[in-house]
Amino acid sequence: MQWQDHAIILGVKRHGETSVIAEVMTRDRGRHLGLVRSGRSRAMQPVLQPGNAVEVIWRARLDEHLGEFRVEPVTLRAARLMETATAVYGVQAMGALLRLLPERDPHPHLFDALEVILDHLHNPADAGELFVRFELAVLNDLGFGLDLAECAATGARSDLAYVSPKSGRAVSRAAGAPWAEKMLLLPPFLGVEGNHAADFDSLAAAFRLTGFFLHRHVYEPRGIEAAAARDGFVHAALKALNPALQTLSGPNGVSA
Repeated sequence: MQWQDHAIILGVKRHGETSVIAEVMTRDRGRHLGLVRSGRSRAMQPVLQPGNAVEVIWRARLDEHLGEFRVEPVTLRAARLMETATAVYGVQAMGALLRLLPERDPHPHLFDALEVILDHLHNPADAGELFVRFELAVLNDLGFGLDLAECAATGARSDLAYVSPKSGRAVSRAAGAPWAEKMLLLPPFLGVEGNHAADFDSLAAAFRLTGFFLHRHVYEPRGIEAAAARDGFVHAALKALNPALQTLSGPNGVSA
C-alpha cells in the first residue's frame, strides 16, 4: 500500500541506531506515524523538526502496519520557531492537542489551521487568539464543541458576555447577570460580531474558557494532565501583552 500527502512534523523518537519514528499531521489522513530510515543522519535531522512542512510518501504491506515514510522538505520553519517563547511552546502545545484525536482520523481543517498558526507564532497577540480558536476546534472535533453564536436563554445574538460552565453555551449580559459570578467570561473577540482584537484581559479570559472545558471533558475523564507546554505558551503570550505578569494558576487559566 502507498499514499502521498502534505504533512507537518509533530515529533520524532529514536528507533534503533540510525532510524526514527516520525509523527506527522497530514492533511487528508490525520495524525500518522511512520519509520524514517536514516532519520538521525545529518541530512534528515534538520528536516524532521517539529513545525516543518514536508511531503511524505508512506508505504506498507498492510494498512494496519506502521509503514515507512519517505520525507521531502517543503517549508523548513523550525529554526524560526526557536526564536520566541510563544513559538517554542506553541508548536509543542498544538502537537499535544492533536494527540488527543484518534490516530489516522482525518481533520483537514485542523491541518489548515495548524499551518496558519505556525506562521504567526512569532506575534504573541495573533498567536494567542489563533491558539484559542485551535483549542475550540479540537474540542468541537472531540464532540464537546461550545455554542457561542446565540444566548442559551433568549436566543439573542448580540451583547453575549458569558458562557455557561454547565452547557458550554453563550449567555447574554442581561440574562446572565443574576449568575455572573458563576459564569465564564466570553471574550469579545470570540463573539459572533467578531469586531474586537484580543487584548490581555480578553485573551486571559479565553485561555480560562478553553482550559476549563478541556479539563472537564477531556483531561479529567481520561485521567491525564494538560501538556506543560500549554502553560508555557499561555504565560509567554500574556507576558508579551503585559510584561508585569509573573504567575500562572492551575490547569484552567492564569492569574496576573
